[in-house]
Amino acid sequence: MKNHYLNYLLIHKKLLLSSIVIVTLLAAWRYPLIGYTVPVVMITGIVVSVYKGRYVCGNLCPRGAFYTVYLSKLSKNKPIPPLLKNPVFRWSAFGLMMGFFAVRVIQSGGNWYSLGILFWTMCAVTTGIGIGTGILFKPRTWCAFCPMGTLQNAIGGHKEPLKVSQSCVNCKLCEKKCPLELPIAKYREQGVSLERDCLKCNVCVATCPKKALSFDKKLHKNKEEPVMVS
Repeated sequence: MKNHYLNYLLIHKKLLLSSIVIVTLLAAWRYPLIGYTVPVVMITGIVVSVYKGRYVCGNLCPRGAFYTVYLSKLSKNKPIPPLLKNPVFRWSAFGLMMGFFAVRVIQSGGNWYSLGILFWTMCAVTTGIGIGTGILFKPRTWCAFCPMGTLQNAIGGHKEPLKVSQSCVNCKLCEKKCPLELPIAKYREQGVSLERDCLKCNVCVATCPKKALSFDKKLHKNKEEPVMVS
């Protein structure tokens, strides 16, 4: 009964979050103030990443929820191309987006209306890219090279890592369900994952038939900090 209730809450949380993207895309071009939800989400992700890494990506990001809810049935579910996970590609994407953003902010002269339209434009363009890649590959392929996700990786990717207990039997069901296809079973001996891009979404935890995965801080303490992986 408890698990059923939790699943009910999770499903409706994703629907609620995904509705934010839909409202922003459909209305912010006419009501620019709505576009300010974009920087709010971005800033929230950056601040929380200091303590929890990419937690916001996996639990509070409206666009991530949108891809999970609406692209799951449309996606071809093909593997995410290695290029999109490559650090050089990801930081290049980050630089391009931030450069475009900076230029447009200067051009706007600080006008709140123009800035709202700018946020809407960025949301529309990047969501479009995410939908395209999400249909061709995994639903959340965008999250593999999202500029804000890359920044959160750099800031706190080592925070609150996934714990892998000795009860892991290397079935790799968790890896098949992971939105970003991250390796998990190989960390059985170490007891803790070194994957900085982990979204803390708990999909792997819920999938594991042996209950070998956890984000419990009290388990498998390990002082070694993970390093960024491509």
